[in-house]
Amino acid sequence: MPEPQLERRKVVARILADRGDMLVVTGLGSPTYDCAAAGDHTLNFYLWGAMGSAVTVGLGLALAQPRRRVLVITGDGEMLMGLGALATVAAVKPDNLAVAVIDNERYGETGMQQTHTGAGVDLAAIARAAGFRETATVRQTGELEDVVPILRRAKGPALVVLKVSPARDPLVLPPWDGPLLKTRFRQALLGAAAA
Repeated sequence: MPEPQLERRKVVARILADRGDMLVVTGLGSPTYDCAAAGDHTLNFYLWGAMGSAVTVGLGLALAQPRRRVLVITGDGEMLMGLGALATVAAVKPDNLAVAVIDNERYGETGMQQTHTGAGVDLAAIARAAGFRETATVRQTGELEDVVPILRRAKGPALVVLKVSPARDPLVLPPWDGPLLKTRFRQALLGAAAA
């Protein structure tokens, strides 16, 4: 396999460019920092301290808001921790849910230890076998434009694994205040009456 050419911040910025009213749930750690670096947004729901639950939170949101596109941006470590969520999503088959796995083959928040994806575990194949309608793995920059439409519009559930360099980026932190994040997300989604 060729080494990944993808730079995580550029990948996330491209996925979120001109996002419209798409709802975004971020996984713990670097995916949250990547989304914040692309531009903090009131329709981003950042998960602080909830490792392994980004996909299930995204599923709940997709079911509650069937007319809105929901994108989960998470890392390989978190996705490995929550593999059972892929089976649940595949069984429910929400048309409006997509998952982007930013896969650097490392546990970035605990010291950059190698994850199982670095030993050959294929998250796209697992999702496909579970019953996801669309799956893909991207390793090279030139392949990125082919998968952005999958994440934005393909009938879900969809999962795209983006193999990125393990290089560390500077932290870009969105607010850490859980009640604030919940309230602003609800208000952006449902209006002022949701407060």
